[in-house]
Amino acid sequence: MQIDLLRRREFIGLLGGASAWPIAASAQQPTMPVIGFLQSGSTGATAHTRAAFHSGLREAGYVEGQNVEIIYRYADSQYDRLPALAADLISNHVVAIFAGGPPAAQAAKAATTTIPIIFTSGDPVQSGLVASLNKPGSNLTGIAFFVLSLGAKQFGLLRELVPKAITVGMLVNPNLPDAAATVADGQVAARAEGLEPQIFHASNDEELTAAFAEMKKRRINALVVVSDIFFDSRREQLVTLAARHTIPAIYPWRDYVAAGGLMSYGTSITEGYRQAGNYIARILKGTQPSDLPVLQPTKFELVINLKAAKELGLAIPLTLQVAADEVIE
Repeated sequence: MQIDLLRRREFIGLLGGASAWPIAASAQQPTMPVIGFLQSGSTGATAHTRAAFHSGLREAGYVEGQNVEIIYRYADSQYDRLPALAADLISNHVVAIFAGGPPAAQAAKAATTTIPIIFTSGDPVQSGLVASLNKPGSNLTGIAFFVLSLGAKQFGLLRELVPKAITVGMLVNPNLPDAAATVADGQVAARAEGLEPQIFHASNDEELTAAFAEMKKRRINALVVVSDIFFDSRREQLVTLAARHTIPAIYPWRDYVAAGGLMSYGTSITEGYRQAGNYIARILKGTQPSDLPVLQPTKFELVINLKAAKELGLAIPLTLQVAADEVIE
C-alpha cells in the first residue's frame, strides 16, 4: 500500500509539472509592442498615408500582426474628439504614439509627457510642439511639412497662371490650431504678389459649399486651399466645387490634382508618413525622441493637370509646364 501511495504521488507531481510547461513557455515569449495611431482625419480618406506609414515600419523590420500591434483611432475631422482618443490610446498602454496632423499632435502632447510621440505637422516650432528642429528636447519629434511657408510660392504660381488675377481667396479651416498664423502669413504672401486676399472659412460640408458660393458671388479670381485634414478628406468635393464655380485653385498636395484639381505645390505627404513609420520603428528599438531631429522636407513638387486647365479655359504657360515635376494630361 505504501508503494502504491508513493507512485500515485509521483504521478500527480509529474502531471502538475506538465501542466505548468505551457505557462512557463508562454511567459518566456517576448511581448509584442503596442503603438497608437492617432489620426485627425477619417479611415478612408487617409488610407494612402496609412499605407506609407506601414511601409516605413516594414523597411525597419516591423510588420503589423507579426512583431508589432497597432491601435487605430480616427477623429473624422472632428478635432474636439482628439483629446479623448489620445487618452484612450494611453489607457491601452501603448509604448509610442503616431499623431497624424497638427490637431492630433497637439492632443497627444497634452495627453502625455512620457510616452514617445512621432508627429506630422506644419511648423512644429511655431505651433509649440517642440523647442527646436535639431533638438526637440521632449517626448515629441517627427516630420515637418512647413505648409505655412509655402504660401508665397503658391500665390506666385497663381499669379503666373492667372496674370490678370486681382482678388484671391484663401480657404482655411478655422479649427486648425495654427489657423491664425496661416491667415496672417497668407495675407502677407498674397500682397507681396500684388494680390488682394480674401479669407473663407469652412469646417464642415455645408460651410464648404457655402464658401464656394460666396467666392463666386465676390468674383474671386483664384484660390489657395490651405493644408488641412478635413480638406484632404474632401478632395473630390473641393475639386468639383472649384470646377463648378470656375475658380482656378492651387492645392497643398498632389492627391488633389490626381482627383481632378488644377495644380498643387508642396511636399510629398506619403513620403512624410513613410518617414514617420521609420521613426516609430527607431523608437521601438530604443532611441529616444529627443535624440531624433525633426525631419524637414528635401523636395517640393509642382503638379499640373492639363485637362482641368482646359476645362477652366486656361492656357498653362510653357514656363510652368517645364518647371512642373509632373504634368497630368
